[in-house]
Amino acid sequence: MKVILLQDVKGQGKKGQVKEVSEGYAQNFLIKQGLARPATDGNLKTLDQQKKSEEKRKEQEKIDAEVLAEKLGETTVELKAKAGEGGRLFGAITSKQIAEALAGMKIKIDKRKIELHDPIRTLGFTNVAVKLHPEVKATMKVHVTEE
Repeated sequence: MKVILLQDVKGQGKKGQVKEVSEGYAQNFLIKQGLARPATDGNLKTLDQQKKSEEKRKEQEKIDAEVLAEKLGETTVELKAKAGEGGRLFGAITSKQIAEALAGMKIKIDKRKIELHDPIRTLGFTNVAVKLHPEVKATMKVHVTEE
């Protein structure tokens, strides 16, 4: 019997796959537990529509990320911090502070997406990478000035 998996099923497959399973397994376990539904023509068309809409949504997310990446490339984030001799900061600038400064500029980015391997500890300009989408990365400038 052919079924469409509604969730990942260990040993059978991932969500959205059409699998051939024994009739007893399908009727008594998969369908009863809500893990699958019979692969009828109507259900297959519904699955196809869901896949197309998911694909459109992912494509739109990528386009939005590319637009935001372009905007971030032209953006310079200004931050002030106390510094000692030689331009060395007391403390450090973290990704959280950069995300808060961007929020003040009406750009909402999660601090976990800002790829700052080590906190910024010096005055001046620093290029910071931001991962907006699995396929889209942006680089923005962070300018740290003395308070």
